[in-house]
Amino acid sequence: MNSALRLTFAALLTVAVSAHAKIERTVEKTFAVNGAGLLRAETFGGAIRVTPGADQQVRVVVKQTIKADTDAQADELLKKLDLTLEQEGNDVRLMAKYERAPSGFRWGSWPPVQVAFEVTVPASFATKLSTSGGGITVGDLAGKAEAHTSGGAIKLGRMGGEVRAHTSGGSIALASASGPATLKTSGGNISAGPVAGAADFSTSGGNIKVDSVIGAVRAHTSGGSVSATIAGPLKEDCSLATSGGSVRVAVDRAAAFRLDAVTSGGGVDASGLTITLEKTSRDRSRLAGAVNGGGPLLKLRTSGGSISVRTE
Repeated sequence: MNSALRLTFAALLTVAVSAHAKIERTVEKTFAVNGAGLLRAETFGGAIRVTPGADQQVRVVVKQTIKADTDAQADELLKKLDLTLEQEGNDVRLMAKYERAPSGFRWGSWPPVQVAFEVTVPASFATKLSTSGGGITVGDLAGKAEAHTSGGAIKLGRMGGEVRAHTSGGSIALASASGPATLKTSGGNISAGPVAGAADFSTSGGNIKVDSVIGAVRAHTSGGSVSATIAGPLKEDCSLATSGGSVRVAVDRAAAFRLDAVTSGGGVDASGLTITLEKTSRDRSRLAGAVNGGGPLLKLRTSGGSISVRTE
């Protein structure tokens, strides 16, 4: 089944006038699907929220915020908005675009229309979401999740597939992932529950906390602390590093690996490990050796704090 809805200002369904030179309008559309599918959503200046539903329908609510004093002004501004809501098979695509800013516009005043998406999808769906100026929230879904925003936080629920999320200006929170997870931000904290796969986390200005990782973990920050629990044996090399905080790692008591821990601003505490020392320092700023006979490398680095390795 293929259907498409291309909307201009004349097809808007709900109109509400608000104070402070803003008018809000809403568009709603429902698509019938059958089984797993992919939701693609791309917008500017607005948030994206996706929640799981109990039936085989994709329900879309488009919220438009227009910088206008009157309905007539809003109608003129909406003529320049390209809003596409379309379906192909079980996949649904949402896209909002506005014309380019004219020369000489004031920064922050363009575009005069912001578009946010609120979508309910079957729990089996995958998502690919992008916005240039808002947060992204995704509920518990079974499919692969991709999320990108240039100016907001990302919050992800219990995800049943691979997760890839990036923001240039906010925090990232992940409840759990049944596959690998890649989380990157240029200005916020990263927190994650259990990750049943490799974890690649990085931030330029915040803390990183991972409850549990089954697989390789890479966690790097330039301005905060790092803490992680590695469940079971170390299957691949792991690396945790920060330039401005502490590093805390918990490992399985029976895990076999090679430890290489170095700090420039504190000490290394690995008192719970059975370790064959290779390198150490009098001030406890470096500790290297084989744990339980050795194995993959666990590399820990900090320039501004202590390092702690404990067993569970």
